[in-house]
Amino acid sequence: MIIERTVTPFVVYGEDPVLRALEKITANKARIVFCVTEHGHLVGSITDGDVRRWIAGQEQVDLSRPCSEAANTDAVSAPATATPAEVRPLFHGAVDHVPLVDEHGHLVAVAVNRSDTFRVGRREVGKGHPTFVIAEIGINHNGSVELAKELVDLSARAGADAVKFQLRDMGALYRGGTGSEGEDLGPQYTLDLLSRFNLPAERLFEVFDHAKGLGVDVMCTPFDPPSVDALVEYGVPGLKIASADLTNHTLLRHAAASGTPLVVSTGMSTEAEIRESVALLRSTGTPYALLHCQSTYPAPFKDVNLRYLTRLAELGDCPVGYSGHERGYHVPVAAVALGATIVEKHVTVDKSMEGNDHKVSLLPDELRAMVERIREVEDALGSTEPRVVSTGEMMNRVNLAKSLVAARDIAAGETIDLAAVDVKSPGRGLQPNALDTLVGRTANRAMVAGDFFYASDLADAVPTGRQYTFRRPWGLPVRYHDVAALTADCTPDFLEFHFSYKDLEIDPHTAVPRALPMGYACHAPDLFAGDFILNLASEDDAHWERSAEELQRVIDITRSMRDRFEQDADPVVISSVGGFTTDRHVSPDEIPDMYARVAAGLDRVDDSGVRLACQTLPPFPWYMGGQLYCNLFVNPSDTAGFASTYGRRLCLDVSHSKLAATFLGIPFSEAVDLLAPHAEHLHLVDAVGVDGEGVQVGEGEVDWAVLAEQLDQHAPGVSFIPEIWQGHVNHGEGFWVALERLEQWL
Repeated sequence: MIIERTVTPFVVYGEDPVLRALEKITANKARIVFCVTEHGHLVGSITDGDVRRWIAGQEQVDLSRPCSEAANTDAVSAPATATPAEVRPLFHGAVDHVPLVDEHGHLVAVAVNRSDTFRVGRREVGKGHPTFVIAEIGINHNGSVELAKELVDLSARAGADAVKFQLRDMGALYRGGTGSEGEDLGPQYTLDLLSRFNLPAERLFEVFDHAKGLGVDVMCTPFDPPSVDALVEYGVPGLKIASADLTNHTLLRHAAASGTPLVVSTGMSTEAEIRESVALLRSTGTPYALLHCQSTYPAPFKDVNLRYLTRLAELGDCPVGYSGHERGYHVPVAAVALGATIVEKHVTVDKSMEGNDHKVSLLPDELRAMVERIREVEDALGSTEPRVVSTGEMMNRVNLAKSLVAARDIAAGETIDLAAVDVKSPGRGLQPNALDTLVGRTANRAMVAGDFFYASDLADAVPTGRQYTFRRPWGLPVRYHDVAALTADCTPDFLEFHFSYKDLEIDPHTAVPRALPMGYACHAPDLFAGDFILNLASEDDAHWERSAEELQRVIDITRSMRDRFEQDADPVVISSVGGFTTDRHVSPDEIPDMYARVAAGLDRVDDSGVRLACQTLPPFPWYMGGQLYCNLFVNPSDTAGFASTYGRRLCLDVSHSKLAATFLGIPFSEAVDLLAPHAEHLHLVDAVGVDGEGVQVGEGEVDWAVLAEQLDQHAPGVSFIPEIWQGHVNHGEGFWVALERLEQWL
């Protein structure tokens, strides 16, 4: 159990609308909020169930009605003076949040029946949350406020979640005040450093204010009760207790009494001492975490013992982390893989400066690298959910795996026997493990030798195309070789040819031997001969020039196809024009120059007679079976800015832009509002997460009803295709399913 004294995420006012309560219930992930009067008096609790019951009792539901109407006024509560032992029995059944009220009935805290997460400033810390990275500045400012501020700036740029300092009241802390006479060599050395480098509270608070101005949370280690009081009065969101004070129960009690979350290091302590301090902390109800630590400077790798993190989590029943004093940053990264949810590491501008901490500190670039590696490891850790095939693996499975194929011609209605089935690459069709299920079934279609078997061959019905009705022109993505099959049962308004670089070597008049009663568009390849990826943002002049030349070749071929289609308007040419990197996303200040480079490349291209549309892109595009980092046409703000500044039109790829919105943490509706007015063409397809592209319509995270309204408003009459990944297989099965679903909205 922890006592959460930051109650804002849990509070709604009686006059707030019920909708506000629902929004807060969703935002705080606690499934409950507490309704208070304008003066903070507790009215009752509101859960999802309370709202449902309230709705059921309304003849006409109006979510603008006041929260007080939906509140459960019989909610369990406890006095603010109750001890954790007195509160714990109140947790039963569905009750895992108990409001604590003062003698006047004001809500002052919330007791939460969990101890694995808590909040420090802007961040949730603990299980299920990104690693909380603390840049330990300590006294590495060497007594300089300006150096302290510089270290804050450097730590913020490196990606640290918080910066941490140390505060001592020398008179309260050391016997004899600051005098070191008569002390052993070690304490004498320490006292000498502190006498010169220690910053008093008022000077440190200047630095804290600077950090707050940058949006960086500040933590501090108090070494004595007066320092605790000063820090609590200032309002730091978290206190760090040094390893040397783990057994200082007086200081622990004093710090815990403030209600400020504590992060406690366990270096220099025995397990028995850790148990004692954990019992004390648990009795206070104050949120706390334990840090595994080896308190030597630098710590030998053989003494670090990262495996103790697991044991520490058992002892503490709380979030655990790692405070490192060894050389380098690879050990903290490994700690994250072993369960650390907090990492603390010293930072300096010069490892040769006076003081032990400098020797075990990271330089700013090293701190940045550590943060980047930690975030990569977090991504790599994943979850214990059942294994699924990633988007990239699905692509490689098609290329590298094997399928069940017809070993001979098979007539519709014929029983499929073992001799009629073979196993061949690539992996476009049924996987070989479906062989036993397939054999003995009746063929629901005629097949020729070499045709793939698909999942629909295990079903009684096969999806086929038909004439669809939409409020805007619709088309199908095609390759030259499947035009006839995909247009056998329907006549789309246009075909969108998705060229491979080998297709560019084919005479389009040979590939399309007669005029077709529809329009057309063309999609440029991303990959060209020699593993060349089109990139008009490339700083390499040769790569940039070839990119423009390859795009020009696509445009020239597109113009040459005009006599094969019935179309008055110029055909659309869609291209992903580049901006990718191989190892990381670039910093935001590099983006404008990259867009300018793209614009200059596009100016080299003669796009007369076509409508060139730059495709919106995902943050993590898949190329050649692997993943890259994309920097341009990802953020909807700078993408729309590019379109406006350079007078260019876009192909709004819904999947790509949904992935980008998720990655950026912005509503997809906001992205569509920015991008759709610049759309010349649409690719409609669903998305999952930050890199799950090409998902079937309705099986991802796009709200299609909302999207359709936005497209009607911002991009009326703009053409679209259903760009389902592998939608063309089995005679377009994926496209027919998508079009069937899209018809209800578009």
